[in-house]
This record gives sequence, structure tokens and C-alpha cells, in this order.
Amino acid sequence: MKVIKILFCAVVACALVSCEVVENEELNDFIRTVKGNMIFVEGGEYLMGDYGVEHGPEGLPYDLNNNNKPLHRVQLASFFMAKFKIKNGEYGVYLASNKLSVRQDAAEDEEFMQVSIPPNNPAHIDWYEAENYCNWLADVTKLPFALPTEAQWEYAARSRGRFLMVATDDGTYKVTNDRATKDWRSGPRGINISTLRDREEFGDEMKWTTGIYSPLPVDRFPPNPLGLYSMSDNGFEWVSDWYDPDYYQYSPIQNPQGPDQPVYKGRDSNHQYAKVLRGIAYANPLWGGGVNVQRSYRSPDGYVQSFLSDGSFLNLSDKTARCVVNSEVSLE
Repeated sequence: MKVIKILFCAVVACALVSCEVVENEELNDFIRTVKGNMIFVEGGEYLMGDYGVEHGPEGLPYDLNNNNKPLHRVQLASFFMAKFKIKNGEYGVYLASNKLSVRQDAAEDEEFMQVSIPPNNPAHIDWYEAENYCNWLADVTKLPFALPTEAQWEYAARSRGRFLMVATDDGTYKVTNDRATKDWRSGPRGINISTLRDREEFGDEMKWTTGIYSPLPVDRFPPNPLGLYSMSDNGFEWVSDWYDPDYYQYSPIQNPQGPDQPVYKGRDSNHQYAKVLRGIAYANPLWGGGVNVQRSYRSPDGYVQSFLSDGSFLNLSDKTARCVVNSEVSLE
């Protein structure tokens, strides 16, 4: 397929200056596919945040972190959300269409370049790259594509705000009953969400050295009841909001957008102003992970603080995104 050729040129050629131009007919086909993969999410009202104590079956919090508390009421307008994370293939079309190369600091990472090739795997990108991709879609489609707000993200992950713990087909973890071993090459496989063994085996199949950190195809497991795939595993997802650990205490009810300006710096964001990440990098069904109410934060450029020194390093291998269309009418 020509799109794969474009992807390979755009992603693997580290010193890329120009690349094969995406022809109008191909771009139109690409746009039709992207629009066809958008899921309508009817707006409504829900309780956002850690609802475990008040509405969970165990009466316990789902997360010990206070940044997803208090539980608060949110009202959202309808929107469309991509059923998949941004794929390598899609991101490659964007790069080629704009004669862009992979940023040099990412291209120096051999493992990153390997996992950036399979067209049906999630693209690993920083916040700026995610925003630019969604903005480019807005430009070429003339539709209001954007990164989702975290209120939109959680509402969609919970299938319009239902009290679902994880964004699987039924809100629970399902795995096989195979026993685990030390090297993770035996043990449970995922039924509706990934496990360490799934990722280890896929990495082996692809001849990668990424082991239990191997990304998986975006449609490897069933979607949630709304039809959205892998919102509780296979990579954190950037949202549009600046991060404030106290935001839920003053969040407006109607269509919250996050803080008006950068607020918070911390070690997890390399002491830079932080953007919100939702979801989880790697699901761990044996002991939890990927709970829909969890919030994380990182520097939007993808750099993280080193635990071994005072320096920092780039880590995009666990960061992805998906776009929304802020519209209540048909995308045609």
C-alpha cells in the first residue's frame, strides 16, 4: 500500500528533508477513513472523578491520589471521538503531507523507531505533536477536530459517564486463568484488556527488545460499550487541559476546559508546566491499573526527570492521543 510506503519514508528516514507527496485522491481517502472512525458521543451530565466510595460496589476509592477528587457534576455538549488512538499509519500521512520528519531526539532511540513502523499500532508523540496532528485534521477536513478535554475523555471512557471501572467491553478485567511465571512468557492472556504476557509475546513476534513494554495494535481487544478501543491500556493519552491537582475543587459544571493558564510543575513533569494524561501506559489486570478515573501529568515536550541523576531524558514510548470533533451534527 502506498500509505505504508509514505509512513516508512516519514518515520524511518531520520534525516528526512522532503518526502513523497500525498496526492489529493489519497488524502481524500484518508479523510474519509478518519471521519468513518469517529464515534458520536451524545452529551449529558455525569459525576466526574473517583466515584468508588459513593457508587462503587466495594464502597472504596479506586485511586488513593487526591487529584481526582472531589466527585463533581459535569455537563457536556455532544461530540465525536476517534474510536482508535492515533495510529502510526495516520501520523505518517500527516508527517508526509507536511514534509516533516520525526524529531531528532526521538529518532535517536532505536526501540522508538521500531515501534513507530507498524501502521496499526499507536503513534507515540508528545503533547505538541498530538495537538498539531488534531489541528491539521481540522484544517484538511474543515471540521472542529481537537484534542479532547479530560472531562470529554473520562465521559467517553466511562461510556457516557456510567460507573464503569475500566474502559473494557463490560467495565471489568477479563483474563485467562493461566499461571504467571517470572519471565511473563506464560501466565494469563488478556480477554478484554492486555496483560504482560500479551505484550511480551507481541514484542517477540515483532522481534523487538521491548518485552512487557511492547505496544499493541490499537484494535487488539474489544472496545468499550460506546465503541472506543484501548482507553484503559496501550498508552497514556494526552488531553488538552493544563494540569492542576486541585482543579476538581473549582471546575465549572458546563463543558470544563481545564485551567485557563499553566498552573503546576512537579518532578513527574520534569519541573515544567504540566499537561494532563488520561488512561494508562500498560494495563496490569492482576493488580489493577487503567481505572477510568486516574489522572497523570507530564511535561508536554515528553521529557521526564531522571531518577539516577539531575538530568532528564525523552520518554515518548508510553504517550499517545486521540482526537475529537466538537460538533453535534453529522460529519458529512
